[in-house]
Amino acid sequence: MIKTFRPTTMGPNGMVTTPHYLASQAGAHVLQNGGNAIEAAICAASTIAVVYPHMNSIGGDNFWLIYDAQKKEMKALNSSGRSGEQATISFYREQGFEQIPTRGYLSANTVPGAIAGWDKAYQYSKEYLKGSFSWGDLLQSSIDYAKNGFAVTTSQQYWTNVNLDEADNEFRHLQRFEGFRSTFMKDDSTYKAGELMKQNDLAQTLEAIAEEGSKVFYEGVIGQQIVTDLQANGGILTVNDFRNHKSDWVDPISVDYRGYKAYNLPPNTQGMASLSILNILNNFDLSVMKEGSPDYYHLLVEATKLAFSDRDKWLTDPDFQRIPLDDLLSKSHGMNLANQIHQDLSRVMSKQLDPKGDTVWFGIVDQQGNAVSFIQSIYHDFGSGIIPKNTGILMQNRGSFFSLEDNHVNCLKPNKRTFHTLNPAMLLDDSNLKLVYGTMGGEGQPQTQAALITRIIDYGFDVQAAIEAPRWLYGRTWGASSNHLKVEGRVPRQIINSLRKRGHDIEVVDEWTDVMGHAGAILVNEENVKLAGADPRGDGAAIGY
Repeated sequence: MIKTFRPTTMGPNGMVTTPHYLASQAGAHVLQNGGNAIEAAICAASTIAVVYPHMNSIGGDNFWLIYDAQKKEMKALNSSGRSGEQATISFYREQGFEQIPTRGYLSANTVPGAIAGWDKAYQYSKEYLKGSFSWGDLLQSSIDYAKNGFAVTTSQQYWTNVNLDEADNEFRHLQRFEGFRSTFMKDDSTYKAGELMKQNDLAQTLEAIAEEGSKVFYEGVIGQQIVTDLQANGGILTVNDFRNHKSDWVDPISVDYRGYKAYNLPPNTQGMASLSILNILNNFDLSVMKEGSPDYYHLLVEATKLAFSDRDKWLTDPDFQRIPLDDLLSKSHGMNLANQIHQDLSRVMSKQLDPKGDTVWFGIVDQQGNAVSFIQSIYHDFGSGIIPKNTGILMQNRGSFFSLEDNHVNCLKPNKRTFHTLNPAMLLDDSNLKLVYGTMGGEGQPQTQAALITRIIDYGFDVQAAIEAPRWLYGRTWGASSNHLKVEGRVPRQIINSLRKRGHDIEVVDEWTDVMGHAGAILVNEENVKLAGADPRGDGAAIGY
């Protein structure tokens, strides 16, 4: 038995794990009062959009993987927003930009899809899962915390302070934006952990959505307020952009893994990369390789590099380019990639990876066995930094990831979805639910998903132990000119030295760092008991009953 920082949470009926305990409580309350997994997810998603504002917002996007227990069917919902009708490469080039600004009004160039995602999932719940909660009731928790206040976390205090760097106008110095300053600061100081924070404008916005539904956001006064403020400050989103938004049911993608079937979201998400890593690992016998050994870390990092190479060649909005998913996730391609791994030599990856992606992932399983794996994001911590006047809505900067190069696979075009790092996951055992899992963390999502799967499926870790075990992240940090391998300081020195001898450029980071993301998982055992974990790197909790 591996000693863990926290115990695995167990419940025979329902389970919620999120990266903020208030969101977990809100979702668990819905389950305990007869709600299904989707209803609990909407309540948790709206709550966490209020109480964890540096990581997500109703001004962002979300993606859903939904398991319908009665049908034994996996559903996937893409609720990411598209770029505005005026978002063109020439528009940015004519203003002298070589890349889309990371922060500010011109970074907020995609429509927020989050509210539409809640709505679309809610309709499915009513039609197929016998949903009994009213739409308005599911938003009451978020409204209460926005109106009456919530206690600021250490994480929020830390990331607020990080973003006050006046010397960095590209990525930080967010207090230059009036909406950010008036919302997340008070008297030129930041909220400290444990202090009460209220968001009155956001409360009024949520009340309007609770009363009038998602139409008030996309076709009514709220969308108009957002557009008016953006355009008054040089932004480009239009009323038509909001009216034309639609979220889409899409076909989930999957690969076999050790007799199970792993599911994820198709492009424009990087779910293909998460599955590709597993597809490569299928060609290796991990039973002869100790977990946590140099061979283990090396194999998973090298598999990640190969999966990312495919991803970066192909991943974009599939409405704009055909992506050969069947070929990329075929067993033969997985074998070909596996054969390129040198056990004693680190592959050099020329492309610099994206260093950011602040997000929330959570998982829910209800008493009937329905499940949700869910991700909601504003891209960078605090997104664009822009809060349109009188709305309280922090706008995402996801569209800043578009390229201004005409021939780039992810080049900017109007009404296009950008490459998205978000990809919630599930694992089925012969069409029965086995594991709900995921994490926040941009480039780290496929890597941490691989860590969770190998540790739980291949090595038999319990859920909490798999989450707490030392993690790694291959990529780069702000200002770095090349990729390197970050490993938590709990990894033994001799392991690190062995990896360096194989050519890995290693940076040792804190023993417990949220750079590695806030992971979570729910395992359903043979007794139908739900066993869940929450990441001590975050502020979450797993709650079952």
